[in-house]
Amino acid sequence: MDNTGRRQKADKPNPIDVHVGSRVRLRRTLLGMSQEKLGDAIGLTFQQVQKYERGANRVGASRLYDLSRVLDVPVSYFFEELGDASSASGANDQGGEPYQSNPMMKRETLELVRAYLRISDPQIKRRLFELAKALAAFPGAKAND
Repeated sequence: MDNTGRRQKADKPNPIDVHVGSRVRLRRTLLGMSQEKLGDAIGLTFQQVQKYERGANRVGASRLYDLSRVLDVPVSYFFEELGDASSASGANDQGGEPYQSNPMMKRETLELVRAYLRISDPQIKRRLFELAKALAAFPGAKAND
């Protein structure tokens, strides 16, 4: 940071901005909304939405309020599970372990959950759940993270 407290271009985004952006992306994806549709709803381009979601741009209070209305969540939603991101920030500042992204925030996971939730037959849901558990127990089915 420079002596004004602002981050310089070469610095990484603030972990809190990254966290808020990931919560925007999570909710938008769960709703099946495109970045373009979200941008239109709050008067932004999809590129600006991308920057918010990456944490490259900080979300101001009025914009956060607009996002909460469009995404139908309370403003506090964007700060849920923040303990992980803020402790990661402290760890990075002190040379500790880097922040690991939450696998629940990955697009593939979100799309899988959305598809699962669209299944209306409870028996099919249960069979799919059992299949997923069986596949996870299969030798060589360990996480690639």
